[in-house]
Amino acid sequence: MFRFLDAYRDIGLLLLRIGIGLMFLVVHGGPKLLGGVPQWAKLGSVMGYLGIHFAPAFWGFMGMFAEFFGALLLLLGLFFRPACFLLLINMFVAAYQHLAKGDGLVVASHAIEDGILFLAFILIGPGRLSLDELLFRQRAR
Repeated sequence: MFRFLDAYRDIGLLLLRIGIGLMFLVVHGGPKLLGGVPQWAKLGSVMGYLGIHFAPAFWGFMGMFAEFFGALLLLLGLFFRPACFLLLINMFVAAYQHLAKGDGLVVASHAIEDGILFLAFILIGPGRLSLDELLFRQRAR
């Protein structure tokens, strides 16, 4: 019945990539980038829930890097799958931290839902309206 919408699949992926990418840039990655080392150390202390207690500023920087630059790559569709993998790992850590703290599934659900989205993105790919398609698929042809 809605088969005619198949023609808009790549536009749908583009809208999803841009929407999620912008939200991660503005709401998550941007504030962490601007927060600097004190913010990164606080963020990186979350790794303690995984038994990693050294170099919290480094781990926080890596989390910020995944959220800011991963989101930028996500919305551009450039190095899409590696960026989504970094974001997936970030969401795993966030969800694990919430559950380990006893926050419960309702609080952890946002990170879990984002993780599911990034896993699906890894499997689906960025679509034809992406820099990956423009730069890398064209050379292969």
